[in-house]
Amino acid sequence: MKIIKVTPRVFASNSYILTGDGKSAVVIDPSEEAVAALKRHGLVCKAVLLTHGHFDHIGGCGILYDGGAKIYCGEYEKTFIFSAENRNIFGGVYIPEFEIAGTFKNGETIELCGIKFSVIHTPGHTEGSVCYICENAIFTGDTLFCGGVGRTDLPTGSMGKLINSVKRIYALDGEFKLYCGHGEDSTLANERKYNPYVRG
Repeated sequence: MKIIKVTPRVFASNSYILTGDGKSAVVIDPSEEAVAALKRHGLVCKAVLLTHGHFDHIGGCGILYDGGAKIYCGEYEKTFIFSAENRNIFGGVYIPEFEIAGTFKNGETIELCGIKFSVIHTPGHTEGSVCYICENAIFTGDTLFCGGVGRTDLPTGSMGKLINSVKRIYALDGEFKLYCGHGEDSTLANERKYNPYVRG
């Protein structure tokens, strides 16, 4: 499996393109930059996985949806994505037009484009936030960053729930590389030891 990290030009989140065959791809939290990156690498997005529904994580969903990609999220986030409270954060943000093909529950395992993912419900940044485990990688969205955690002052956020979610990630067996929604990559061992917000 190949992971292509797409970093934002301005305010968007990191996006991740995953491919197992060099032709089809799963995109996690697609920005508009991710759409361009797919073209550069000659990949066709077949599925999109959203860690949560904030505007900076879904900017490329409309284009990918129009191109035939199926878009998925956690079971508690679907309604929030298109809600007025999500559209009105920061005084009003753009939410592209697309539909959710399906939702995932905590502990569910799925296979897309020949790649297997496990889903962890990690409320705190938003109530419906999820992380995705794929082989030795965890895509943490805005739940856990390198040296930090996601903000909890936006609609449906909760610091108490976020701390509990991070502790659940820390409790996972094995070593994992963390691919975060913003900033640099990290490892689970590094965050357990050094993250000043939640220690392992």
